[in-house]
Amino acid sequence: MNYQFNAEEPQEKKQDRLSLQEKLLKSRTITICSEISQKVAKQFMEHILILAEESDDDIKIFLNSQGGHVESGDTIHDMIRFVTPRVIIIGTGWVASAGVLIYLAVSRENRLALPNTRFLIHQPMGGAGGSATDIDIEAREIIKMKARLNRLIAKETGQTYKKVSEDSDRNFWLSAEEAIEYGIASRVIQSADQIPD
Repeated sequence: MNYQFNAEEPQEKKQDRLSLQEKLLKSRTITICSEISQKVAKQFMEHILILAEESDDDIKIFLNSQGGHVESGDTIHDMIRFVTPRVIIIGTGWVASAGVLIYLAVSRENRLALPNTRFLIHQPMGGAGGSATDIDIEAREIIKMKARLNRLIAKETGQTYKKVSEDSDRNFWLSAEEAIEYGIASRVIQSADQIPD
């Protein structure tokens, strides 16, 4: 997911990156290590559909994201739930904002984290401009989005909607262990052999 091809990049370097991507896909592994955008969502959709078509074997996702475009996160979330293979997600670095939306697409027992992963939930942000009417429309949409995301977090973690709403009103950071207590993650793993078969 983090493969950016530069037209001026030497052909040999492009081939190395393609080889790495092919190796990851052969191991049924997808990485997201960037801001969530339409481009990332498109690449993810292509990769997960290819893997789901090839077999029903598990798919592993390594996620390290500061968040980003919520609707792109929705696309990734929905595609994870759309495919038949079991998906196992491993949080690393930080899983923030729209990254949490993606992380919660996986059933709780398959939501893993590396020891130093940090999680962040907060209310969605927007930057509306234009006429007063347009700003009002955008503000109402952000309020609807906030309620929808809080409902999803509450459902997937077992927390009450009220608690999630209060916690996400401002930046709410959790360590990997705190994310387990909150219901976001199921367990911390130290090595690849701890990923379920």
